[in-house]
Amino acid sequence: MEPFRYHAFVCTQEKPEGVPCCSTAGSFRVLDALHGALGAQGLSDEVQVSSCGCLGICDSGPVMIVYPEGIWYTRLTPADVPEIVSSHFQSGKKVARLERTDSEAMKAEMIDHRNRYLAMLKAKDAAGVLPDDVSDMIRGFMPSRVILTALELDLFTAVDQGGTATKIAGKIQCAVRATEMLLNALVGLKLLQKSGDTYTNTPLAARFFVEGVPDSARMAQLHIANLWKRWSTLTEAVKSGTSVALGGGNGSVKPFIAAMDHNARGRARAVVQAVEVNGAQRLLDLGGGSGAYSIAFAQAVPGLQAEVVDLADVLPIAQEHIRKAGMADRITTRAGDMLTVALDVGKYDLVLLSAICHMFSPEENRQLLARAFQALAPHGRLVISDFILEPDKTAPRFGALFALNMLVNTRAGSSYSEPEYDAWLTEAGFSETERVRLPGPANLMIATK
Repeated sequence: MEPFRYHAFVCTQEKPEGVPCCSTAGSFRVLDALHGALGAQGLSDEVQVSSCGCLGICDSGPVMIVYPEGIWYTRLTPADVPEIVSSHFQSGKKVARLERTDSEAMKAEMIDHRNRYLAMLKAKDAAGVLPDDVSDMIRGFMPSRVILTALELDLFTAVDQGGTATKIAGKIQCAVRATEMLLNALVGLKLLQKSGDTYTNTPLAARFFVEGVPDSARMAQLHIANLWKRWSTLTEAVKSGTSVALGGGNGSVKPFIAAMDHNARGRARAVVQAVEVNGAQRLLDLGGGSGAYSIAFAQAVPGLQAEVVDLADVLPIAQEHIRKAGMADRITTRAGDMLTVALDVGKYDLVLLSAICHMFSPEENRQLLARAFQALAPHGRLVISDFILEPDKTAPRFGALFALNMLVNTRAGSSYSEPEYDAWLTEAGFSETERVRLPGPANLMIATK
């Protein structure tokens, strides 16, 4: 059975450097070109496109197989794609010049490649060499640090429409030799392109890493640069049992709130849909940061009034986001520490704690949930959005790693499990609790008063 007229498989297998593979030969560019050409020709609903693992003729990549005929196209370039789409997918005529038909030779090549690759793995194992995937994890800080340094230097903005290493170094006031090294590494990471001596931003870098463009994520990612410094103290934090680098400053509030806003904008709609507001008219957003969730709820629920409570140095950022969203008449802000600020008893239909509980100790969370219970009207609901661990606390993977992020950044914060949240909510007086799983590492705990 074939639900689509055609089904195209494009190999995107990545292998260790020096080992021939389709991705190194440019298969991702072929894949992008294929999606673009199919869309341009109105064939996206006629042709199913799937990326796949190794197809065995790695020296002939990029490789595409088209079914139902089982046509093998090899050594493809993005320039070949429009012809395949118009001739094969639109007119039903395969592109003979790109097709490989020597099946016996192909089979021999596949077997030979497989045997050589397995022999290499066996030899490395016999020599006691660390597996590539483990080595990659250990060295994972290298590309991360390259990108973070580029963002700290605002290098992508300096690249602008293109420039030489000398020109870009002058803009960011760095040494030419070192700037050229950094630029070349960014080309290797596919965030810059290089033609001759001129560097330009890739479309991805131009969209997300240039300061001032509509989708710029640069400020949000500077929060990760701040985390880098804290994570370098992980060994000492594990020894001591708490953060050894407490204290903010150095302009950390703006990147932090930008990062929280960036994350919230990506999932706020899903959270609103999952909560099923059901006529709620009063929302308390504790630690609401940029106000992204309050804005999303207010946009989804006509007449809903929201209040964002956060620290005084955060509120000007929230107020600016609220003003830009046209919600200043429906969303108010109040300065205060959510653990101590006075809250109106029985006033709210919804209380939201998004990315909050992981900052606090178990005892502080008990206190916070009890305060939320008191603030809710009868039948009101508390919505917790956080990294909720499975009972053994080893999954999801990001949540387990994030517990260490709290170790190096807070006095007693952590990631917590569903049973822990259940126990705290029951202790606070909530009669019903429910875990709602959403795409991504963060889930919801919803409790009803």
